[in-house]
Amino acid sequence: MADRVISVHLGTPSVRLAEQRDVPRIAATLTLVQATSRWARWALPDDGRVQRLTRLHELDAAHRAVSTGTGWVTEDVSAVATWEAPDGAPGTRPLPDDVREALARELPHITGSHWSRVRETHALVDAARPAGPHWWLAHLGTRPSSRRRGYGTALLAPGLASCDTTGLPAATVVSTWAAVRFLRRLGFEVDREVPSADGALQQWLLVRPPQG
Repeated sequence: MADRVISVHLGTPSVRLAEQRDVPRIAATLTLVQATSRWARWALPDDGRVQRLTRLHELDAAHRAVSTGTGWVTEDVSAVATWEAPDGAPGTRPLPDDVREALARELPHITGSHWSRVRETHALVDAARPAGPHWWLAHLGTRPSSRRRGYGTALLAPGLASCDTTGLPAATVVSTWAAVRFLRRLGFEVDREVPSADGALQQWLLVRPPQG
């Protein structure tokens, strides 16, 4: 859409749509945020974990979001939010075949010996997601040095505004209670627990109905 807003200014932090030039920085930011997380230890083998996580974020966060127009970053890309939009959402594009194929080809290798439980858990999450069209918050992260500046709220504002404008819910799954607390402040509520397929990782599915 030619008249699509490409930058949102909310007080101090400003955010913009992610661009191709941001791909390495998006991957680096999200990897820094998640490298020692419980989820990363559960999903990825010890061997080469940081490299695996970086490649995962290049594909599943950066290339996916840039190609579909569903990623938002701060000016210095120290904070990132990426979404999966419902089919035909205004201002977004379908996932290109080359990105889809790269994800299908590389994810089993990235997760290595953990692939089976990652795949089975992904299926459980998919089954728990809202049945109708919705925006799915796939990735959200802020570098430690840039936290407590309102970046997370500013980054989510464009996606949530699209939800409210079109009357669609937003949903996500998280594996920390700190993430639950943060998202509750933005209108999300816990819908259910969705433990990992092997029972080793606690997760919560959150849903935010359209507002306004």
